[in-house]
Amino acid sequence: MSDHSAPQTRSVAEPQDDTADRPLRPALARGYRRQCPNCGAGPLLRGYLTLRRTCTVCGEDLSHARADDGPAYVTILIVGHLMAPFLHIVFVRFRPEPIVLATIFCIGCVGLSLYLLPRIKGMMVGFQWARRMHGF
Repeated sequence: MSDHSAPQTRSVAEPQDDTADRPLRPALARGYRRQCPNCGAGPLLRGYLTLRRTCTVCGEDLSHARADDGPAYVTILIVGHLMAPFLHIVFVRFRPEPIVLATIFCIGCVGLSLYLLPRIKGMMVGFQWARRMHGF
């Protein structure tokens, strides 16, 4: 008898563990970059905020993601917490005219909100994908 045993082969039909969480950090980073949380190569959004039904690169089904109003609430929370102290500092230190202050901070708030909103939506979709929520 030989001490050499036949190599172990894995069955192709072994079931995958579909309940384990996927890596969260890469999914959030890919979502922030507005890329597919699975492959990181395909675009996540079809327009400014319209989510693609499937990834154009890996074919991951993204139709189950439901961000709803979450990204808007988080965006308002972040923009408010960033701009309010900055508004106070600028007002106390420089004392600009009220109309100048209002104009600058309105433009800043709108610009920051427009920048953050699709990225936060991507992060929420990435979080849902990583935690297998809503059908992922």
